[in-house]
Amino acid sequence: MKPLFLILAIVGLAASGCRTSTNGVRAVSGSQTRNRLTQEVRTTRELGYLLYMPKGKAPSPDGKWPLVLFLHGAGERGSDLAQVAVHGPPKLAASGKDLPFILVSPQCPPGEVWDARQLVALLDFLQSSLPADPRKTYVTGLSMGGYGTWDLISRHPGRFAAAAPICGGGESIRLLLLEPAQREALKTLAVRVFHGGKDGVVPLEESRRMVEAFRKAGCSGISLTVYPDAGHDSWSETYSDAGFFPWLLSHSR
Repeated sequence: MKPLFLILAIVGLAASGCRTSTNGVRAVSGSQTRNRLTQEVRTTRELGYLLYMPKGKAPSPDGKWPLVLFLHGAGERGSDLAQVAVHGPPKLAASGKDLPFILVSPQCPPGEVWDARQLVALLDFLQSSLPADPRKTYVTGLSMGGYGTWDLISRHPGRFAAAAPICGGGESIRLLLLEPAQREALKTLAVRVFHGGKDGVVPLEESRRMVEAFRKAGCSGISLTVYPDAGHDSWSETYSDAGFFPWLLSHSR
């Protein structure tokens, strides 16, 4: 696998090059006044990622491959892309295993958590550059990457055909704020959730809470698998399950 980098130009909320315009603050003693602050924030961010391309001929008639986005945990953050292949699908690819899909494994910068805007920008870039089937896009992640997976499918349920968050959690409030189109997409999203029953890092309740929130929001194709004796490492058993990737790839938008 060759390490690749993507330079992302993002208009965000916090970065260098911030320009603020205001006409001052209008304040009246004993009264509530209307004010407005306008900020233009621009930043350039670099996102390294490992890219695995499958061998042979693509399974679809149009020559396009499924694409799996993998999100690592907090321990693999940094600038050394070799760390990304410590666990999960990129570890399988690094060991020489043939995978029947494009695998994209970005590396979260040190001291940060997964940013949905960056990840969507990465997907947009790669799906316009590679023979990737937009109907067969998937996301999975472990620990911090499990949180990132929950965040992505909460914000962009229609972007993915299936998802598998492992030992993670999320903000269920987003599901209460879905637009009608997002809510409809959520109903047909396939989600399998995995967690260790003895996880001392991310409590099992985190997964249970998100599964219940998704069900209440209309996602009927969601299930939770608990490994009773597993601790935080519930990903090794998940990714080594011979049925995991066939299940993932069986779904399409």
